[in-house]
Amino acid sequence: MTTTPYTSPIPVRRAHLGDAIASEWTKIRSLRSTVWTLGVMVLVVAGVGILLAVAIGRIPEGGEVGGTALDLGMVGMLLGTVCVITLGVLTITSEFGTGMIRTSLTACPSRGRVLAAKCVVFFGLVFTITTLVSAFTAAAQSAVLGSTGGATAGQWVRATFGVGLFMATLGLLSLAVGTLLRHSAGAITTVIGLVLMPFVLAIGLYTENLQPLRSALVEYSIPSMLAALYSGGSMDAAAPSGWQPLGIMLAVTAVALAGASVALDRRDV
Repeated sequence: MTTTPYTSPIPVRRAHLGDAIASEWTKIRSLRSTVWTLGVMVLVVAGVGILLAVAIGRIPEGGEVGGTALDLGMVGMLLGTVCVITLGVLTITSEFGTGMIRTSLTACPSRGRVLAAKCVVFFGLVFTITTLVSAFTAAAQSAVLGSTGGATAGQWVRATFGVGLFMATLGLLSLAVGTLLRHSAGAITTVIGLVLMPFVLAIGLYTENLQPLRSALVEYSIPSMLAALYSGGSMDAAAPSGWQPLGIMLAVTAVALAGASVALDRRDV
């Protein structure tokens, strides 16, 4: 009696990056932390921005804005960085905390591919949300004040598209730190500390000899570089201006992700 070997009707093929991206998309959209962090960020950015525009619009002198109406969006977006940092860290540390990372790496043994998929999905999601909320807030502020304050097309692009790229890159930096530390609270505290530390250090550097260092700490801090995307830059020619803050953030994040990739590949899970 002869038997016919069983052949599965399901096609067998090699897994690729697209499969890992689909898996990570399923994970990130099914997490409650994604809805809460991005939802709060949208409310904070739009709410604070519109409230500031309404408050300035009620000033008896006519509500003149120093700069442009777009600059008002920076306050809410700076608060929104906490949400993006938190989500970036949780994107990887939540799997280390639950042990899900072992399942992920069993299904996809290529650890670099897993990290790359997380970066692609996270960056795309945060970039889309922050760009849309930035554009909505800028339009709402201009409508409330009845003017953009002379904002140019370049300023509009930086305050929407540029800010979206900057925030998504900051989130990737947080994801890299989370990969290195593997602890949610520790990684979130570390990245928020990196955001605040330059200002804290600058307070203590009050002597005249340390003035250049104090200025550099403030000018190259994350809040100052975010503000430069809205305003175009400060009066100091040495400070980052235009698109330079985004380039600096991309370079720092690339180095951090390279270190995170090496650590993920070499350490046990």
